[in-house]
Amino acid sequence: MQSEFIAHYRDFDQKKQPVAEHLKGVGDICQRLAGKIGMSEAGLILGLLHDFGKYSYEFQQYIQSATGLLNPEDDEFVDACSKKGKIDHSTAGAQWIWQHSNNSFIGQILAVCLMSHHGGLLDCLQVDGNNGFLIRAGKDDSKTHFQECLMTADTELINQLEKHIAGSFFQDFGRKLENIYKLEQKEPDRTKHFRLGFFTRFLFGCLIDADRIDSADFENPINKKLRSIKPIDWQLAITRLEKKIAAFPVRNHIDTIRSEISNQCQKRARQIQGIYTLTVPTGGGKTFTSMRYALHHAEKHDLEHIIYIIPFTSIIEQNAEEVRKVIEKEGDEFPWVLEHHSNLEPEEQTWQSKLTAENWDAPIIFTTMVQFLEVLFGGGTRGARRMHSLANSVLIFDEIQSLPINCVHLFCNGLQFLVDYTRTTAILCTATQPLLDNLNSEYSQLEMAENHELVNNKTKLFEQLKRVEIINKVRQQGWTETELTRLSIQQLEEKGNCLIIVNTKKWAQRLYELCQVEMDDLSIFHLSTSLCPAHRKKILTKVRQRLDDKLPVLCISTQLIEAGVDVDFNSVIRFLAGLDSIAQAAGRCNRNGNLFTAQVFVVNPEDENIDMLDDIKEGRDQALRIFSEIKDENLLDPDVMSQYFSYYFYGRTDQMIYPLTEKQAGRKDTLLNLLSSNSRNIGRNSEGIKLQQSFKTAGRAFKALNAPTQAVIVPYGRGKDIIAELCADFEPAKAWKLLKQAQKYSVNVFPNVWRKLNNADAVIPIQGEEIYFLDERYYSDDFGLAIKEVHNMDTPII
Repeated sequence: MQSEFIAHYRDFDQKKQPVAEHLKGVGDICQRLAGKIGMSEAGLILGLLHDFGKYSYEFQQYIQSATGLLNPEDDEFVDACSKKGKIDHSTAGAQWIWQHSNNSFIGQILAVCLMSHHGGLLDCLQVDGNNGFLIRAGKDDSKTHFQECLMTADTELINQLEKHIAGSFFQDFGRKLENIYKLEQKEPDRTKHFRLGFFTRFLFGCLIDADRIDSADFENPINKKLRSIKPIDWQLAITRLEKKIAAFPVRNHIDTIRSEISNQCQKRARQIQGIYTLTVPTGGGKTFTSMRYALHHAEKHDLEHIIYIIPFTSIIEQNAEEVRKVIEKEGDEFPWVLEHHSNLEPEEQTWQSKLTAENWDAPIIFTTMVQFLEVLFGGGTRGARRMHSLANSVLIFDEIQSLPINCVHLFCNGLQFLVDYTRTTAILCTATQPLLDNLNSEYSQLEMAENHELVNNKTKLFEQLKRVEIINKVRQQGWTETELTRLSIQQLEEKGNCLIIVNTKKWAQRLYELCQVEMDDLSIFHLSTSLCPAHRKKILTKVRQRLDDKLPVLCISTQLIEAGVDVDFNSVIRFLAGLDSIAQAAGRCNRNGNLFTAQVFVVNPEDENIDMLDDIKEGRDQALRIFSEIKDENLLDPDVMSQYFSYYFYGRTDQMIYPLTEKQAGRKDTLLNLLSSNSRNIGRNSEGIKLQQSFKTAGRAFKALNAPTQAVIVPYGRGKDIIAELCADFEPAKAWKLLKQAQKYSVNVFPNVWRKLNNADAVIPIQGEEIYFLDERYYSDDFGLAIKEVHNMDTPII
């Protein structure tokens, strides 16, 4: 066997990466990333230790057999397939720092990161109460090869590690922990423990991303040239955006008010970092206003990213494209804007998937709340590696009221940590501001910046921008299919165009089919998340063009159209839901003030199954309560909305801390508890460890409870070519580009639908990766992804 200790090997030029080179490379990157929270030395030590176990003879036998450096005839050759994933090379480094820290809290934090860097953060306390950390830390030397690695590791590496810990490293680290724990501050222990766990996850994420970057750049050296760590020229982006804003036409009083809102925010951008709110009516120009604030704020405070976060079921292409057209210019060295809104990236660290992974390295990132929450709380390694990108950033939360109720306190704890410790600023944007700073303080609430509202006199602003009236058409017996069809077509005929927003995909399809019988096919459109983004974009382009041309349009959509979609209808019909949803629907009606006033009709279908949609049901019930109490007042007034949210949140504290079943957590528990003090665990107060979180259990439960989606590439438009190219030959560099493109041609599928598609052999894996494409017989031009065949084809795409 070759005497050189190898970390990686690449086929195309038979280049070997020595273990020492890999450890140093990861250490350098991790040092830079962890430096965002003042922990650069800790980042370096993590990088130098993470693959310390690769100095073992057993691992070298494995990798050299797997890569062909050893032939089957060689005495040292082993069956690499049977060994894959079974050789522990992550515990040895953890044992080194655990011992050299004298089994301290600091040593535990670093050791947890090292032990976990392949499978995700481990359970410090297991579900059964066993001390998972100490079990792993005490793993037998015959399996970790710790002593062997001490003898075989490069002397320079050992000397470098010992030099770092011989200085003030532990003292400096300890002061950081004291600052995070806030001994002097009176607050619940769970809040303090949550911060310590979150701090650990941040360091863990730095290590994961550093490891993947170094591995990917060795496998494909050209990648390194495509990465930029240069300071961002925010002033260039500001100049481009200000030029665009200066050219906005002032056509009416609404345009004047939009300009005033934008100017107010621009002036506030140079203030201190913190959590701010931007509460303006729909149609008030939040996208460019918030981006203008963020650019000036990032330039003032020398920040690294602006991350624009939209709701679960919304469309981000419109906002991302608008910003890209203004800020990106031909000839720019790097792209300014990145869209990230699907789960196409594989979780497993295969040679191929390392190259297709993304780590949010663009200056401006558009993503979804689903992805953001996965970064903060998801299991595995995929989400955590992006955590450091949230530091030194401006986070813009569009339509913040869409935050899932079970994640409210998790979100508040996580965001507060980012703002307090990572130089992050947050802007909560919406016309319907939830009360995230007025919650049960026992579980944490947001601490807003002083004078946090970015616009002056928001009540007057809502009065000035009032363009619609809400018409309560709710009936005790509900509306029949025939009556809803008749109302839709009547509004189309009277007003020239009409938007109907429903609560379920089933109703969207059914009402579309009913109306289609009665009218011209060219005038009717359907929108739902069963359509891939590119398909939705094409439909919206047609809708907008017909609206501009004063042609008839009847659009039937799920809630996705309510958040951030710039359309202007003369009439809107909204199925009964929360008052915030009704207000968002109103924002698609008379948006530009072309009519003196317009109507939004609120109706309730007689047959609607929303039993599984708890948030919609609760919102519906509280909206009805508001309807009964307020007859003549403006239902869109901020004070009325605050009253609605006080009803909506009241009595739901138990739901807002992410409740877990016995099956998920071994007992009835909450995700917030697992990620903080873990007080319900029978092993609580276990001696020998301070971190007692059940990270892995929490990560699995978070995905399970939120019904995680699986992305599938669909054969729509360019999607067909992408599928064919990926299937033909999975070349890592090419695949990385194709998977970026594929986000616009993918649909996120819930588990119950995935099972049906899988049973029908309608989803097909690509080259054995965790990436799938859809048989084209299961994609409809009208409704997108379907669970039954919609086309008669002889063979699927393969």
